[in-house]
Amino acid sequence: MSSTSQPPSGSSGFTASQLAHPRKTPQPWSPISWTTKPIHQEAVYEDQKSVEKSLSKLTRLPPIVTPTEIVKLKESLRDVALGKAFLLQGGDCAELFDYCEENAIESKIKLLLQMSLVLIWGANKPVVRIARMAGQYAKPRSKPTEMVDGKETNSFRGDILNGYPVDERALDPSRLVSAYFHSAATLNFIRGSLSSGIADLHRPLDWGLGHVHDPELQVKYSNIVSSITESLRFMRTVGADTAGQLQSVDLYTSHEGLLLDYEQSLTRRLKNPSRSSRAAQSSTQTPDDGKSWYNTGAHFLWIGDRTRQIDGAHIEYFRGIENPIGVKIGPTTSSSDLLALLRALNPSVEVGKITLITRYGASKVRTLLPTHICVVEGSEYARSVVWQCDPMHGNTRSTATGIKTRQFADIFSELQQTLAIHKQEGSYLGGVHLELTGDAVTECTGGSVGLAEEDLSLNYTSFCDPRLNEKQALEMAFLIAGHYRGERGVDSE
Repeated sequence: MSSTSQPPSGSSGFTASQLAHPRKTPQPWSPISWTTKPIHQEAVYEDQKSVEKSLSKLTRLPPIVTPTEIVKLKESLRDVALGKAFLLQGGDCAELFDYCEENAIESKIKLLLQMSLVLIWGANKPVVRIARMAGQYAKPRSKPTEMVDGKETNSFRGDILNGYPVDERALDPSRLVSAYFHSAATLNFIRGSLSSGIADLHRPLDWGLGHVHDPELQVKYSNIVSSITESLRFMRTVGADTAGQLQSVDLYTSHEGLLLDYEQSLTRRLKNPSRSSRAAQSSTQTPDDGKSWYNTGAHFLWIGDRTRQIDGAHIEYFRGIENPIGVKIGPTTSSSDLLALLRALNPSVEVGKITLITRYGASKVRTLLPTHICVVEGSEYARSVVWQCDPMHGNTRSTATGIKTRQFADIFSELQQTLAIHKQEGSYLGGVHLELTGDAVTECTGGSVGLAEEDLSLNYTSFCDPRLNEKQALEMAFLIAGHYRGERGVDSE
């Protein structure tokens, strides 16, 4: 794409794309209007009375996140869409209730902090941090049932619905309320940790690089760490950190908005802190009482590849909330669907409202991504979306013994190609979306740690998809930073 299309010079001020697709008047929306639409990945319970009891309790519980926090994130994502910041989003594929404990939460906070420091150093831009935490308890599945030891049983669909042990596979309505309290406890610990100085850059960080076996890489990464450490020391010396920016950071939460009964129960009409700003106006027809509809279960939610049907329940629900929204875009996304999704979810073309999370696979990204970029950037949505690369989901494969894994080389290849394509098309890759953990798991092969297929059984703990371990995730940040340093003509060694 040689250039981004601009509105014609005529008096209408509309692009050809807008003229070809005149705006439809939005239909009335409410938190329950999704129930009139066809739904995918529906949870069907046997005990409906218990479901209603759990949902009734959820509607009475206080918000987990606040409109002020959500608006602050939207302002940051606007900067990302405009190329002024970079988005780092990461965390577990499927969060378990058991992960709601100090060490598990703290390790992910520290990992995301370290990765963001490397990215700030590399991209020379602020980094927006969003964790796949405090609510990522539901997982879409290709089939509702599976065979275990020769018997058909319900598939594991995440702790919010059922348990992984075979004797816990029945959908349990009480888990809906349990998901709320585990989310709230996780976020409470995150907030407490941040306010207590876990992100204080005056403290030494553990940059252990002993896993890097390649001598050249060891030297390269050590030099990067030295550069970051020296920069922080210089800021302290000259007093540039007195405003408190080095004591704490913002860390937002996110999850896939899969289970709409749960999401509806946490949707509240609350005062909009930025209601006076035209850019923050709700996209739906609502009374002008200074309030808007917010999903108070997370700061950021995304729509998965299996639930983004234009006429479906998930799009209907998401079009009415003020939260920033992500949409997974892959090989099955047509150009017409892509624009239809944007027009349904963001009719007012609010900059940064929508994050397009691309996930094609290393072998398909060069064929598919350019067309999607041209469609969006050639429409009224030019320079308004956040382009984010998810290099994980399109690169999942199974070993000969049936173990799901991902190769580090494939993950970085898709990311590298995505960066190059955006530069070629004149658009901006605003972020990366990774499945990762702060633990020393052995689920993805490769990287400087040198994990091979025979190593996968050493510490494979994921119940769903394979994640980068803490060393692989930090290495990915180093590689991304190196790319941006190279673009700017700055030596990264």
